[in-house]
Amino acid sequence: MKSLKNWDNKTWLASKKYIAHFHKYLKSRVNFNKKTNILDIGCGRANIISFLQNKYKFTKRPVGLDVIKNKSIKKNITFIKKDAIKYLQLTSNKFDLILIKQTIHFFNIKDINKLLNLAKKKLNRKGKIIILFLKTNKNEFPYFNRMKVELNKSLQRDKVLIKIIEKNFSKYKKDNFVFKVSILKKTYIRMIKKRFISCLLNFSKEEIKSGLQEIDLKYAKKIKFSDKLCSIIYQA
Repeated sequence: MKSLKNWDNKTWLASKKYIAHFHKYLKSRVNFNKKTNILDIGCGRANIISFLQNKYKFTKRPVGLDVIKNKSIKKNITFIKKDAIKYLQLTSNKFDLILIKQTIHFFNIKDINKLLNLAKKKLNRKGKIIILFLKTNKNEFPYFNRMKVELNKSLQRDKVLIKIIEKNFSKYKKDNFVFKVSILKKTYIRMIKKRFISCLLNFSKEEIKSGLQEIDLKYAKKIKFSDKLCSIIYQA
């Protein structure tokens, strides 16, 4: 699969409002303190764990993993450019929180169980794995028709992954994270041009151009919708 580079680059996912709202979600599920040790699998530019480090001043900097190192990655975290399975196989570190946010779908189905089994072994007592993915029904993402088709294919695959995750975890909780987005259409069009979501990665330039024309006709100057995520939470 082609690399996804722009999902957290000048999007609502990188906004202070979004990150503060996501922190509120995490805080209600994780007891943060200076000794909390965090691993973020698929960290992107590390906006979330950087925010957490600034707020809590952890003794050990959060570790962010990604197969791409972006130029604008945050400096107050420990970034490692490595595949998550290889990292978990080699590291002696243990964590209080392993965050897998909108990343699990990049793994081959056969590797999901391997990843989860390794992650469980790397948890401290009462440590948590939190996996987040797009809500698989009633999703409100603004789309053009071809984008909707590919997004639905991805969401159907996510349903399969959810079953695999649930089977792997003997005990877990499920809940939701919702963020209300208000974005200028021209900003959203720019995001689509940069292929900010994985369902756009394999589109040709002509397909993107056609889709942008469709978006321009379909939506008002300001687009409002709810970005809805589901989560599965496992505790050691």
